[in-house]
Amino acid sequence: MTITVTLKGALLTVIAILVIVLLVYLIVLLNNLIKTLKQANLILEDAKVVSSTAADKAQQLDGIVSGIGNSVGTVVNSIKGNQSVVSAASSVVNAASSFAGIIKKDKRKKTK
Repeated sequence: MTITVTLKGALLTVIAILVIVLLVYLIVLLNNLIKTLKQANLILEDAKVVSSTAADKAQQLDGIVSGIGNSVGTVVNSIKGNQSVVSAASSVVNAASSFAGIIKKDKRKKTK
């Protein structure tokens, strides 16, 4: 029995083996890409939560700052004689109570 190997047959065999190796490599590559995309999605979801929390805190602080600004303005006007002392004191109390309310909310969230 004689086996004849031609150059054309050998090249086709080598090409077929290379195609199989390439397919295995692509499958592994796609598997790693899917894992990476899942991790990136988790990171983006976490970033979304963090940014929404930061935005909420910024809005709360904006309210506190504007309340304190109004209180300071009221006290200044009271000192100038443009407004009553009772009105100035009530503004200060309102600003302090809103600040205390935000602190209590934060403590409740941390205990949960």
